[in-house]
Amino acid sequence: MQVSLLEILRDIPDHRRREGKLFDLSTVLLYAIIAMVGGANSYRQMHEFIRAHRLRLNDAFGLKLPYTPSYTGLRLILQGVDPAALEAAFRRHAASMPAPPAVQGLTAIAVDGKSLRGSFDAFSDRKAAHMMSALRHADRIVLAHVMVAEKSNEIPTAPELIEALGLKRCLFTLDAEHCQKNCSNA
Repeated sequence: MQVSLLEILRDIPDHRRREGKLFDLSTVLLYAIIAMVGGANSYRQMHEFIRAHRLRLNDAFGLKLPYTPSYTGLRLILQGVDPAALEAAFRRHAASMPAPPAVQGLTAIAVDGKSLRGSFDAFSDRKAAHMMSALRHADRIVLAHVMVAEKSNEIPTAPELIEALGLKRCLFTLDAEHCQKNCSNA
């Protein structure tokens, strides 16, 4: 049974104090996600997107965002969200979606790692953040992603990601560097 993303986002705990909350967390998260899908790459762009489309989004989802949060307000709200809770919400939403028909009984899933642009910090001697993601080929849905430990690489992270998915009858495609015994048994 497919559950709406908004319903799932409502389960994410709100980190803000009860007093002075002007915006519902699930509404802000939903609108921020829609803004990013719509091409917003910064808090200012998210703010502009939500400002331009707020009334239409309110009507489409039956929500009442009274006005658009400032870009600094968006930043404070979004940076305080628990990443693990948000990740769990996305996984729950992806799991609730119907799986596409499998080719020859197997579902193909690509696992690949990428460095996040802009995450390198030479001043504080911090390496670029590196993420591994699992993408279902048929419908191009990201099923999960995990952060690669700073003093590690993709090789030990790939089996952990595959095991965390807990999927059966799947064909995983990975880079050649993963052709190792411990990875092929995952």
